[in-house]
Amino acid sequence: MKTKLKKIGGVLALLFLAFVLTACKSQSLANQDVLEEDKQSQTITWGVKADTKLFGLMDVKDNQIKGFEIDIAKALTKQILGKDGKAEFIQVNSQTRMPLLTNGNIDAIIATMTITPERAKQVDFSNSYFDAGQSILVKNGSKVKNVYDLNNSHSTILGVVGSNSVKTIKKFAPKAKLLQLSDYSQALTALKSGQGDALTTDNGILYGMSAENPGYSVVGGTFTKEPYGIAVNKGQTNLRDAINEALTKIEKSGEYNRILYKWFGHVKGFDYKEVRR
Repeated sequence: MKTKLKKIGGVLALLFLAFVLTACKSQSLANQDVLEEDKQSQTITWGVKADTKLFGLMDVKDNQIKGFEIDIAKALTKQILGKDGKAEFIQVNSQTRMPLLTNGNIDAIIATMTITPERAKQVDFSNSYFDAGQSILVKNGSKVKNVYDLNNSHSTILGVVGSNSVKTIKKFAPKAKLLQLSDYSQALTALKSGQGDALTTDNGILYGMSAENPGYSVVGGTFTKEPYGIAVNKGQTNLRDAINEALTKIEKSGEYNRILYKWFGHVKGFDYKEVRR
């Protein structure tokens, strides 16, 4: 019995030590000036997606992540650190990006991260660099031109189980039927096979689908506002302000537009006014 208690006590002690170390690390990170450290190392480490078409996708030919957000991060790095500044990239997803930022593994997140009040309690956001929003994807030649054309009992809208887009679409087309699939790949397959009249989710994801499937287009613009922002740790005001200043500079110089059209200009249904209001 004593042996078991000792073991339990040991485990609890280790957990307490881990908690203390994590707390101390978080405090030390809060006291650091990440921008100053980046200037000294001449490097900014960005957390980016590597599985999202157009925004950040791993190129298996050279094992390099490429996309709109990658090029924006490179441009911002040059503005902040000068021509010799280097942008390093660490792959993140929706589950890992916040912990990696909090732990100091990355300096900033640029990974299709929507600015929300809840997230703003945990991180500081830059100004929006891409004003995303929910939209619909349809087959070319479809009579559906916007979300309101789907508001009837004859229409079927495709979505992904548990996604916010499925909940939101009910507000705009309450009369339509909903067919929910387990992922976007299955939802796109269902659209191609005629099981639905439109597929709905974030317009950025839909642009990627359209780029890979020329017979399908994003139509009707966006009917929600979900702007993407660059996230930094709370207290890193200098870094956030530097990112905002750099973003303004690349927009005024035209570099932002060149990058935007490089990745989205060929996508049928792409509307500049929708992403830069």
